[in-house]
Amino acid sequence: MEFVYVVKRYDLFELSFPHGFVACSEAPGEVASWVERIRERGFFIERRAAERDSSFKQIIPYCLVTTGEDLFLLHRFGTQGEKRLHDKLSIGVGGHINPVDVGPDADVLDAGSQRELLEELRFETGFRREVIGIINDESTSVGSVHFGIVYRVRAENRDVSVRETDQMGGGFRPLAEMRQTFERERPRFETWSSLILDRIDDALAAPAGDLGTTR
Repeated sequence: MEFVYVVKRYDLFELSFPHGFVACSEAPGEVASWVERIRERGFFIERRAAERDSSFKQIIPYCLVTTGEDLFLLHRFGTQGEKRLHDKLSIGVGGHINPVDVGPDADVLDAGSQRELLEELRFETGFRREVIGIINDESTSVGSVHFGIVYRVRAENRDVSVRETDQMGGGFRPLAEMRQTFERERPRFETWSSLILDRIDDALAAPAGDLGTTR
C-alpha cells in the first residue's frame, strides 16, 4: 500500500485553475503562492484513493536536467510498469512524494524531488535545483488528479546517466536538436513534457528561487 502527498483542490486553487505550464519568469507571485500552499496544506493519503478522486491533487516534482544549453532526454522502454509510458519520450524526472520524504529537518518538497531524481539518474558531480514553474493539466483523467512542481536541475557537467538501463535510456541533447525532435515526434512525448517544450524559453528563464546544492 502506497501513500502519496496530496493537497485538496480547493485548498490549492482560488477562483480558477491554471492550465498547462506556468513559468516563474512570467508569474513569480502565483507560483510562489501555489508552492507555499502545498507546503502548508499537504498531507498523505492512499494512492489508490487519490487516483480516483479529483478533489485531491497529487503533488509531483518534475525535474528538467540541463548542463549549459543541453537538456537531458529520456526514452522509456516497454519494460516499465506503467503501460501508458511505454516508448514515451520525456524531459522530466520525477514521481510521487511519499512518507519517507518527511523528516525533522527536511522540507518535504525538497526531499521528495531529490529522492526521485537520484532514484532515476546518477550524477558523477554536483548539481543545483531551482523551481522554475508549475504544471497542471485538467484535460485528461490522469492530469486532473496531479499537479507538478517543475524544477531545473543544473548539472555541473555531462556525466549524468540513467540508473535502470533496462527500463529507460537517456542523454543530453542540444536544445536546438531537442526542438527538432519535438517537432518531428510530438505524439511520443509525455503530455507534461510537451506542455513545457511548447514554452521552453520561458521555462529556462530566471527562476523564482534557489533550492541549494546537492552532490
